[in-house]
Amino acid sequence: MAVGQLSSKEYHAKFKMLEWLCNRSQVKLGNKNGGGTGQEMAELETRERILQIAINLFEKKGYHKVSVDEIIEVSCSSKGAFYHNYKSKEELLFTIHDRYIQYTLERGYECYNAWNTSIERLAAIIKDLLIGIDKYKASVTIFFQEYRYLTGEFFEIVEQKRDEYVELMLKILNEGLATGEIRMELPSKILAMAIFGMVDWTYIWYRKNGEYSIEEIADIFVDLILNSVLNHDLRNHPLYEKFMLKNK
Repeated sequence: MAVGQLSSKEYHAKFKMLEWLCNRSQVKLGNKNGGGTGQEMAELETRERILQIAINLFEKKGYHKVSVDEIIEVSCSSKGAFYHNYKSKEELLFTIHDRYIQYTLERGYECYNAWNTSIERLAAIIKDLLIGIDKYKASVTIFFQEYRYLTGEFFEIVEQKRDEYVELMLKILNEGLATGEIRMELPSKILAMAIFGMVDWTYIWYRKNGEYSIEEIADIFVDLILNSVLNHDLRNHPLYEKFMLKNK
């Protein structure tokens, strides 16, 4: 297992812990003196504290508008501590990308293994992607908006994992075509890109306090996608009907 040998459950637990502590410390991203009390910030390991502050700053300001000095100051750290944990600002950006794509990959395989049919797997993976956007919106924003700033080996590692996730989606869709669950006239590659385009860009407009919860949005997306791809003869089958909004 890559990236610090953490499982997807451990990633989730660590991300939630970081979010909770940073909310408690009320980090003010526009104020260089804002970093919470020393005692509260000390609850985080230095590496994780620097990482979480960078996530907040990169999301609010953009990668290129944030300096190492600002990350150090807001995180109540030092240059020595920063460069002990990260060789560069780009390595910090890579860590954010790698953690999110590794988490997403592991969750994708869990969704695949938890269900028996392609349509069930597709519904599960769509919902899981959207719930991930809700849970880790700052990391997701950085993942899509700052990806172009990764270079060399950093870029290659993240690109390989992105490609692996695309291959997992194609596997689900191709298996659905082979079993007749998915309409034969739909090319799997175009279908995969359409689903990613619909789901991934939710992070731009989704708001936690908006009219619809992420669970409601997920149900709507699943209904839209399944009604588009499902073989017409199977739409009223009890195995698939449960995913449709009319039965919620």
